[in-house]
Amino acid sequence: MKLDIIGDIHGCYNEFYELTTRLGYEWADGYPMHQQERKLAFVGDLTDRGPDSIRTADVVCQLAVDKKAAFYVPGNHCNKLYRYLLGNNVQISHGLETTVAEINALSKDEQQQFRTKFIELYEQAPLYHVLDNGNLVIVHAGIRENFISKNDAKVKSFALYGDITGEKHPDGSPVRRDWAKQYQGKAIIVYGHTPVKEVRKINNTFNIDTGAVFGGKLSALRYPELEIVSVPSTLPYVEEKFRET
Repeated sequence: MKLDIIGDIHGCYNEFYELTTRLGYEWADGYPMHQQERKLAFVGDLTDRGPDSIRTADVVCQLAVDKKAAFYVPGNHCNKLYRYLLGNNVQISHGLETTVAEINALSKDEQQQFRTKFIELYEQAPLYHVLDNGNLVIVHAGIRENFISKNDAKVKSFALYGDITGEKHPDGSPVRRDWAKQYQGKAIIVYGHTPVKEVRKINNTFNIDTGAVFGGKLSALRYPELEIVSVPSTLPYVEEKFRET
């Protein structure tokens, strides 16, 4: 199994295009495919905050649902957009407002098409992927070793939001414990969710969210090579969004 696992894109479509091209993917039919049977994988948070959430999500829908040619797990932003598209009462804030503005700019038919595609993408996705005979786990915010193979509410919260304490940072974001420091499992866990300036490897875990939407980089981890490939963001750099844990 040969994968290129991409960190949180957050609507940074241009960086997504550039990164996949650098990884050797061709966009001949409007979505990236590799000639040497490599596949893409996504750790969630495709949308919100960036300039091109709908285009980004559309491509992943094509790959993961239509072509069965990629692996996707949802992030907390994916979960919130899913609940919005179902008609649930969610706060249109913390980045969702940018995606909603894009949706509202579409025609009614286009809105319905996007809604149908994204709901299908979300509903067919597992909370986390266990791949390569258990040697690789792809998840949005992280997972404890004893949670792997479970899917209850506690595991869902951990996979989407991390090991949250219930407290808040000054910007309103939740305080999270650094679960990766305690991880002792043999499986490699690849995740995102918490922006770091450089891909962070600790205890067989890789945090590959290098804050593209905050002016950092969009990064991919190549598997099984464990090589990192990144492209710089075109967006303004926001220092306070990066947490070095």
